[in-house]
Amino acid sequence: MRADGTLEAINNKWFLGAEPAAVLPDLGGATITVAVENAYKPFSFIDEASGEAIGWDYDTLNELCARLNCVPEFIETAWDGMILAVSNGEYDMAADGITIKPDRAEIVDFSDGYVTLVQVLLGRIDEDRFDGGEALAADESLLVGVQPGTTNYWVALELVGEERLVTYETFPVAVQALIAGDVDGVVMDDVAGQGYVGVNADRLRIVGGPLTSEEELGFIFPLGSELRDAMNAGLDSMRADGTLEAINNKWFLGA
Repeated sequence: MRADGTLEAINNKWFLGAEPAAVLPDLGGATITVAVENAYKPFSFIDEASGEAIGWDYDTLNELCARLNCVPEFIETAWDGMILAVSNGEYDMAADGITIKPDRAEIVDFSDGYVTLVQVLLGRIDEDRFDGGEALAADESLLVGVQPGTTNYWVALELVGEERLVTYETFPVAVQALIAGDVDGVVMDDVAGQGYVGVNADRLRIVGGPLTSEEELGFIFPLGSELRDAMNAGLDSMRADGTLEAINNKWFLGA
C-alpha cells in the first residue's frame, strides 16, 4: 500500500482535515454495462496466474460504483466496433483506454480525461538497428505491428506507410509477434508499453522518445447520457482524496 500510494491516499482522506466531499449522485444500485477488451494492459486484461480479468479499468470502475451506488457489469467486447456499439446504446459506457479525439466525440460523449499519455515505439530488448521512430521509418525493410482502428494505428501509418504495417486483432498478439521477430516494432500508448515491458523486462523495451504530443484518455458514453456527469463527479472525488492517483500509480508506473 505504501509502494503504490494507496496508504497515502487513505491517510490524506482521513487525517488532513479536508472539507467534506461534495454529495455524489446516487445511481440507485443500477447495473452499468461496461465494454472492455480484456486484451489491453494495463487497462483490462486476463491475469495469466489466476485467469481473472484485472487492470486499471476494473479497479477504477469498481471504486466509482462504490461511490455512486451502482454495480459495474464488465462485458468483454472486441475493440473493432466498440465505439460504434456504445454510440448505438448497446452498452452504457466503455473503458479500455480510449483516446479523446474530435472525430470520436461526434458519435459518443467522453468523460473528463483521467490520464495523459504519449505514443511510443515498443521494440525488442536487443534492438540495435534503430533508436527511435525516425530511424525505423528510414529503414524500409522494417515492419510495424498495429491494431486496426486505434489511435496507435494512425500514428504508425503516418510514420511508415500502410505497406509496412502488419495488423493484429489485439495488442497481446502484436506484442507476441514482436517478441517472435515477425515485426520490428509496435506503436502503442506509453502506459500500455510500460505494462508490457514490466512483464517482459528481459525481452522488450521502449525505443527512443515519444512519437506524439500528449493526449488524454476518457470513458465513452452514448451521446446525451446522464451517466457521464455522474462518472465525472466520481472521478473528481477520486482525484480530490488521492484515490485516482493511487490507482494510476499502481497500474501505470509499474509500482
